[in-house]
Amino acid sequence: MTEHDNIVVTDDIRTATDPALDGYLLHAWCPEGRCRMRYNGREMLFSAGDCMIMVRRAGRLRDLQPEPGFKVEIVYVTQEFIDLATPMSNYGARGGLALFNDPVMHLTPDQQRVCAINFDYIRARLALPHHHFHRDAMLNAVQCMIIDFFDFHAELYGNVRLGSPQAQLMERFQAMLDRGDFRRYREVQHYASELCVTPKYLSEVSRKVSGLSASEWITRYTVLEIGRTLRNPALTLEEVSDLFSFSSVSYFIRYVQKHLGVSPSDLRR
Repeated sequence: MTEHDNIVVTDDIRTATDPALDGYLLHAWCPEGRCRMRYNGREMLFSAGDCMIMVRRAGRLRDLQPEPGFKVEIVYVTQEFIDLATPMSNYGARGGLALFNDPVMHLTPDQQRVCAINFDYIRARLALPHHHFHRDAMLNAVQCMIIDFFDFHAELYGNVRLGSPQAQLMERFQAMLDRGDFRRYREVQHYASELCVTPKYLSEVSRKVSGLSASEWITRYTVLEIGRTLRNPALTLEEVSDLFSFSSVSYFIRYVQKHLGVSPSDLRR
């Protein structure tokens, strides 16, 4: 994939229901007007000063009704590119869990200015495909946007805790991932056993609460940490493979290629 495949910039809200963009992470900012929509079956208002973050999945967003004067800027990024650009913080997992329930944040005036700067910068960088370090520049631009969204969410909501028993189960599951269990265990069975539930129930709860299955969360944590670890030139591929309990280096290489779209060697360049 080129960066133009990994990143799509548009000002058309109708793309938010385009099945061709399923799997992309949507980052939208509304500078003017209002748009009514349905998200996961409930009515939602997206209006001036709001930003919205969600994974594009078929049927999640419906019945878009932009009012006259509505304006929006949208940056779509593939999950693979997000995984490469996400900084060394697990805040994205926790923030993402809260944003699944309510993907809209109302930004302060200062936050709106920062959001506009990020969107303009990504658009400007995307227009320079012949830059010798274009991919690195795009990763940097997307990472700045992610860090600022982390900051917005932390400032506006702090450490949000979800109240239902299912949400609490999800938080316990993520606590296990936060402590690093994924480095050794990548099967849902391990987590379900520790939480005293069945793998099927854990996966059902995970998808209901967060939009992702338990297996997808395990993979997300794993590939983020692998990407970070591979950036350490002092470690060989075999050492990195051992850190994550892979049975062989060849299996480790296949895993990275499957989930990050590039080889471990390419990640280190």
